Amino acid sequence: MHPVFQRAAFLTAAAARAGTPPDSGWEVAFAGRSNAGKSSAINRICHQRRLARTSRTPGRTQQLVFFRLDDERRLVDLPGYGFAKVSLAVKAGWQALMEDYLRRRQCLRGLVVVMDIRHPLTDIDRHMLAWGDAARLPMLVLLTKADKLKRGAMQQQCRMVQGALAGQGIAVEAFSAETGLGVEAAQARLADWLALPETAQG
Repeated sequence: MHPVFQRAAFLTAAAARAGTPPDSGWEVAFAGRSNAGKSSAINRICHQRRLARTSRTPGRTQQLVFFRLDDERRLVDLPGYGFAKVSLAVKAGWQALMEDYLRRRQCLRGLVVVMDIRHPLTDIDRHMLAWGDAARLPMLVLLTKADKLKRGAMQQQCRMVQGALAGQGIAVEAFSAETGLGVEAAQARLADWLALPETAQG
């Protein structure tokens, strides 16, 4: 594991592009349905329990939340989509914020789309992948909560998603914040996107 992930710390939160950090360096963004385990995935990847705020109330992340890795690198937690009990106007605002960020952010180097392995590739998940494709971003699908399925069912779901996304250049990994499955693979992908020096890895 690259030690930079353990040094992740909250930097800022922004409700509009004007409030984001300077558009320089390298960023990787995390997107996912409100109940897919996105915050838990970020915490496990960074080996911290309370870095990204988790909640039993879906939709808690309502801004772009930036976490500093070092002076040039950041992770970004995008607003959860799908289940949040808020008005349509508020949801539309979140959607516009995410789309604007994905389309205009020059330092964005990759997009991680988090999906519950038991309910992957919903219409809104596919919409997020389409945004990432339109922005020409490399993408990783993390199929979270893999510990909820038996091994055979987990592998079957992975193959199904890989088949559905075949030819699009999107990586797919089973992931569990509980057991650590897929953590090293996710870290390796992020380290590549963030141009972390290999000499510092270990």
